[in-house]
Amino acid sequence: MVIKITADSTCDLPAAILEDLNIAVIPLHILIDEKSFRDGFDITQQDIFKYVGEENRRCTTAAINVFEYEEFFSIFTTDYEAVIHITVGSDFSSCYQNAILASEKFSNVYIIDSKNFSAGSGHLAYDAALMAKEGHGAEDIVQQLKAFVPKLDTSFVLDRLDYLKKGGRCSNIEVLTAALLKIKPSIEVKDGKMTIGRKYRGPLLRCIEKYVKERLENNDLIDYSRLFITHAMCPPEIVEKVKFWVAEYASFDEVIETHAGTTLSVHSGPHALGLFYKRK
Repeated sequence: MVIKITADSTCDLPAAILEDLNIAVIPLHILIDEKSFRDGFDITQQDIFKYVGEENRRCTTAAINVFEYEEFFSIFTTDYEAVIHITVGSDFSSCYQNAILASEKFSNVYIIDSKNFSAGSGHLAYDAALMAKEGHGAEDIVQQLKAFVPKLDTSFVLDRLDYLKKGGRCSNIEVLTAALLKIKPSIEVKDGKMTIGRKYRGPLLRCIEKYVKERLENNDLIDYSRLFITHAMCPPEIVEKVKFWVAEYASFDEVIETHAGTTLSVHSGPHALGLFYKRK
């Protein structure tokens, strides 16, 4: 059975993986002063940090609409026996609901709510593409992906909170307090919702070291098949340190460095870094 795997651009998978596994992505929208750009297609991380950080321009995100999904799915439904699409979590965006509505026009389109974002969704797209390559049927892939969703472990550390503040997700007082106390909060996804995790204090490198150790050391619940290290323009020396610490505290079959897409970067700001893996 020939199955096409597709995903929202927020899956943040590298271009090489998308090409190798034949995964197609559809972009969310980034709005800069009401002008719309396509996530990952005509706007980059660097653009986001320039517009928001340097020029203090208003930057928001917008979901893919029903018509866009219909047009996107129609590209594949004739040439493939089935299309399995992974969306950003339904609590983060209306993409899932819109994709469901669009899929009603087709008899062979399946929609998966990742209940996650960035490389969390990327895990599902990656696994789906591997299963499709191995010849699994659509129903089997869908059922396995749904079983994987609650096992996704997503977290990342923020270097700064002003991007969250500009997006209306935290207050001026929280931003000021974090800056004064040098607090680097971690963000976690639990039950499909974003929550505040551990708050680290000190320079970014020291905070990330503590974060990596706490997430991985003596953690018997980890599925060691794959780890994504996803970051928003973190300095190379920090990323290399993280890879060293990961190898010290865990032994993954595959460690993949990915760059946060513009949708995540709008909210995270520069230098955010996260570990994305699955639990047993």
